[in-house]
Amino acid sequence: MADYDAQAGREPRAGAGPSQRQRESDEIDYHEGLRGVAGIVAGAGSVTELLNKVAQFAVRAIPGVEGAGVALIDREGLPSIQTWSATAPFVNEIDLVQYRDLHEGPCLTCMHSLRPTISGSLGSDQRWPHFGGRVARMGVHSALSVPLIVDDRTLGAINAYAAHRDAFGEHAVQLACEFAGPAAVAVYHARLLADAHESTDRLQRALASRAVIDQAIGIIRSRSGVSGEEAFARLTRISQSENVKLHIVAERLVEEAVRRAQARRQ
Repeated sequence: MADYDAQAGREPRAGAGPSQRQRESDEIDYHEGLRGVAGIVAGAGSVTELLNKVAQFAVRAIPGVEGAGVALIDREGLPSIQTWSATAPFVNEIDLVQYRDLHEGPCLTCMHSLRPTISGSLGSDQRWPHFGGRVARMGVHSALSVPLIVDDRTLGAINAYAAHRDAFGEHAVQLACEFAGPAAVAVYHARLLADAHESTDRLQRALASRAVIDQAIGIIRSRSGVSGEEAFARLTRISQSENVKLHIVAERLVEEAVRRAQARRQ
């Protein structure tokens, strides 16, 4: 039996579960979704594009899903709307309500408890009195959120929604949990690669800025005969007095020197 946080007083799909034929069909769809996630190549697109692929494969892999989204936790430990994707407009609307407007809902509960969270009737779910009623009025009554975890580190969650009540039973929760493992690994690698690219870009920008600053120091020294330390101090004073970044002051000085040199040649 899957371990999850269920809606109090409401067991998902009480009574008989899916038939053997339905289970077999669900398993086929699950493995197709799993193969899709396994085929994702980190670095082939942005993190947001990868999240969208994961969400699309989740719709295929998890029974009963009509729309899904993936949210990542930012470095302050909060769901980041900048790294977030959805397969349908109604999912986008639901998660905007959850993250930006009300700050409550199954995804947030799931990432706090580190357990799958399920609701079969959002309008009567007391865990999210504001979120549940608002989403139910949109015609969405079932939700399933599963955490994305790698090495005890929570990355975010997969959020699945359906219009009818009690859409997600234990079989759906089980497949969602199994799908979340490789999905989390794919997201983790994509984010690592994106962070590495960002660090490389920052380093390249810093090196470029350093080169321009060194050029500006050389220009000041050639004009005034001061030491390198004094030339750097002059640049710093200009930067502070004009409230402009140091590398921008240096760029202006270098560009001015280039213009003067070109004018003399002409």
